[in-house]
Parts: sequence; structure tokens; C-alpha cells
Amino acid sequence: MVKDGITSHVQQPGDPMKMPKSRISQWIRTVLVSIIACTGLSLFASPASADSANADLPYSISGTVSESGAPLEGVKITVTGPSMAVPTEVLTAVDGSWSIGVPEKNSDYEVKLDTETLPAGSSIVDDPDTTAVESSSMSVRVGPGGRVALNFFLGDVERATTSLLDQLLSRIINGVNFGLMLALASIGLSLIYGTTGISNFAHAEMVTFGALASLIFVQLGAPLWIALIGAVALSAFFGWGMDAALWAPLRRRNTGLVQLMIVSIGLSLAVRYTYQLIIGGGTEQLPGADSPKLQLFGSISLSWIDIASMVISVFLLAVFAWWLLRTRIGKATRAISDNPSLAAASGINVDAVVRVVWIVGSALAGFSGILWAFFRPGIRWDMGGQILLLMFAATTLGGLGTAWGALIGSIIVGILVETSTLVIPSDLKYVGALVILIVILLFRPQGIMGRKERVG
Repeated sequence: MVKDGITSHVQQPGDPMKMPKSRISQWIRTVLVSIIACTGLSLFASPASADSANADLPYSISGTVSESGAPLEGVKITVTGPSMAVPTEVLTAVDGSWSIGVPEKNSDYEVKLDTETLPAGSSIVDDPDTTAVESSSMSVRVGPGGRVALNFFLGDVERATTSLLDQLLSRIINGVNFGLMLALASIGLSLIYGTTGISNFAHAEMVTFGALASLIFVQLGAPLWIALIGAVALSAFFGWGMDAALWAPLRRRNTGLVQLMIVSIGLSLAVRYTYQLIIGGGTEQLPGADSPKLQLFGSISLSWIDIASMVISVFLLAVFAWWLLRTRIGKATRAISDNPSLAAASGINVDAVVRVVWIVGSALAGFSGILWAFFRPGIRWDMGGQILLLMFAATTLGGLGTAWGALIGSIIVGILVETSTLVIPSDLKYVGALVILIVILLFRPQGIMGRKERVG
């Protein structure tokens, strides 16, 4: 059709339809919007959108990435772990922060920084004298709190240096703290040896028992101070039960000391693996184990748990000294430790006194285990066994069978263990204390407070 010089097409039946230009433009716009939307969704899907992933999971690993104090954006962090089906990735936000949810606590995870996503010229700091992360891949453990922080520092980092004198003072204070804790356990071990002649290898499990008992009370909802009192009371009852059920019958049968020592080793292994069966192989924490440090003077800093531990240890040792020197049972204990036969001939009920010694020694060991749980920090099924040789070293160094010798020996061993890390690796610090013990005993076999006629 021609109208006014303009040709137009009228659609006839069966004639192929030609779409108007307006509809074509609308169709093109729709396709372009769809493509852009799909592209946007794919960008948001992999890796996870900036700064957080798996936010619906109950636990998390988070941190920051910075260079010379300035945050880095768009750096890819990947977290993998045995409890995660697939690795999870995330990009750091504008402030350099990132967070990835994980499904389980008390589990280990691998955190990796993708160095290819760093700005040009940036690299991970590899300097052992700095507080920065020294690798692009780090293994972290999500503890009982369910959250852990891991920061990556790049570029120049301010060095954290401490003078040798400050390091020595700090380690001496930690050594005294450790020595006081060790003394509470060693005194009971020494008194048990002095009154019965038993080298009780199961004393380490009494230490562990105190920590486990306090953890159970806390998990039941008891306040920490009630948990501590209850754990010490249960430890005392545990000592009474072991003496009544095992050691007293063996004493009445006049069992030899070698046989008694073998029984104590077997009992130690049985109880230790019973602990593992009950609580597993993980590490648990008591409330306050992660309490912040308080700056005292110079570079010396202690947490309120450390200060309370030292104060309570000194108080308990003073109470024990009064009990041993002033009470009738304490004097009878010293008499039996000096000469059991003469004490029995003098009318002292040796079995009753020994029973009290087991109760007191177990209570002190139980409280020592609680302090050891804070000092490590953490509660494990084999935690008492880690310091068993140190307890024997302290009692032998101070003089077998003497409470005062155990106290002095424990303080010496504690200070030697902590200060030795200035010259030897931390993994060898316990070995260093045992070497010092051997050297001292070469010159004084009976120990510091021991007597030659009692210790060959």
C-alpha cells in the first residue's frame, strides 16, 4: 500500500510477521539485563562476597590483612579442615577484615592467604623477630570459645624486642609461680614416700584428677570458686579411697617396696587411660584461662590468675607448715617419716596417720592440678604425667621424705625450667632441669635437706 508517498506493509494472513522496532528494542534490553544479572550472580558466588562466608555456622575464624598498618582489600583467604566438605574462600573487605564460619570447635583448620591476590610488590613478612605471621599458610585450632583470630601483616612491622635482663626477670617470676605449683604436688609425694616408702607413680593421676574434677563442676554450672573447693574435696576423697582399697591391704601383707612401685606404675597407666576414655584426647579450658595480662613493671606482666595462683599457693604452704609443725597429727607424721618402727613403738597409730597423709597429699595434688591447668593452659587426660618426672626431681633434689626439701627442690626446679629457655629450646627445658638434678646429686646424693643415713 502506498499512501502519501509512504510505503507501508500490511500483514496478510500467512505472511511472515515482522516485529516492530519498539518490540525488538525491548527484547534486546531484556536479554542484556538477564546477561548482566547472571554475570553479577556468578561474581558474588565465587569466591564468597567480601569479608565473610558461612556466617550461618556457629563457630568462626576471622582476622585482618594489612601492609605497614594499612588494610588491604580484595585479598583471598581460604580455609580448609577435616570437618569441612569443601574449602571456603573469602575476600577481605575495605578495612582488610575477613571472617569464615566453621562447623566444629576443638578442631584444627588450615588458613591460606593467596599471595597472587596481593598488590604488586607486597609479600608476607618472613622475620622471626617480629610479631607478624611468617607464612602464607597457617594452622590454627578453634578452641572451646568457638572463635579464633589470625592476622596477616605485610611490609615493615615494628619489632618487639625485650632486654636480656627483662627476659630473665620475667622467667624467674614464672619459675617461682611454676615452682610453687609444683611444690603443692611434690610435698604430698614426698610425705607419702617418707611415711610408707612408696615411690608413687600414680601421684601424677591425682594431679590430673583435680583438674578434671574442677572441669566437671564447671560444666555442671557451678561457679569457679565452688568448682575449686569441690575438686579439692573430691581429690582428698580419692586419696582416701585409694589408700583404703589398695595401699592399706598391701601394707598389711608386708608387700615389698619394689612390688609396690610396680603396682603404682600399673595403677598410673590404668587411671590415665581411663581419663582418656572419659574425656577423649582433646584439650579443655577452665574459665579465666585466657585472662589478659596485667602490666606490673618494665616488661613484666602477669594475669590475675597467675597472681592469685602464687598468693593461694603461698597461703596453702604456710597452712601446711603450721599443720606439720604444730598439730599432733603433723608431729606424728614427722615422727613416722623419721622412724616408723620407733613411732609405732611409741604408741602412734601408724595406719591412721598414713591415711591422713594420703588425704592431705591428694588434696594438695588436686589443687596443684587446677593451677597446672591454668599455667599450661588447658586440661588433658595426660597432663599430670607431663610433670611427674619434675615432681620426682624436686623431691629427690630437696631430700626424699622431707616436706621442706620438696618445697626447696620444687622452687629450684621451677626456676631452672623457666630460665633455661634463655639458652636452650623450649622443648628441652624439662630435660635441662633433670640434668641439673643429676649434677647436684653427684655432689650431694642425699639431696639438699636429706640425711646420709636415710638416703644411700
